[in-house]
Amino acid sequence: MINIALDGPSGAGKSTLAKALAAKLGYIYTDTGAMYRTIGLAVKRADISLEYKDAIIALLPAIKISLRFENGEQKIYLGEEDVGGLIRTNEISSYASKVSAIPEVRTHLLDLQRDIAAKNNVIMDGRDIGTVILPNADVKFFVTVSDKERARRRYKELIAKGENTTEEEVYEMMKARDLQDSTRAVAPAIPAADAISLDNSGDFDEVIAKALSIIEEKTKG
Repeated sequence: MINIALDGPSGAGKSTLAKALAAKLGYIYTDTGAMYRTIGLAVKRADISLEYKDAIIALLPAIKISLRFENGEQKIYLGEEDVGGLIRTNEISSYASKVSAIPEVRTHLLDLQRDIAAKNNVIMDGRDIGTVILPNADVKFFVTVSDKERARRRYKELIAKGENTTEEEVYEMMKARDLQDSTRAVAPAIPAADAISLDNSGDFDEVIAKALSIIEEKTKG
């Protein structure tokens, strides 16, 4: 199986890039961030404070997350509920960042993530794919975009979904999440030593072409 890891900060366009590459290559796209967001949603619904780590850990056995690939698209389920449309808010982003810093949460999801990669050619995106989840990935990218551009893109997404926010609020929240994710003790969101930096600021088709060229070079034979 061929495994490709895409890491990078929130709003860098990892998911859009990963989906496009997966479609081009015929690989399965796996969004690990959606898994942490789903746990965050479950914690919120259980009305558990993010400060009570023991209570969050105790909830984990009851959180049943599954990825289903329907018509070539990844769907994420909490139990039997498709929650893909519920986990992309600023509030759930904050929950996801907090719960992802808990070692037991990461362990809870690790086997599921690695099992998908062991059985399929995958493009997996997140924040610690190349460093922790798939340290032996065939190709590792670290996707970058300027902070202001990331905030602008994320703001447009949220407004399109009906969220009441401002671009400055999104920018400040992104900065706070970046700091928390990159400095956490467990699986910090930093580039793998052998990751290839991929600037996703310019023409999207050119970025895709560059990534495909690198993948072809790294995986030929």
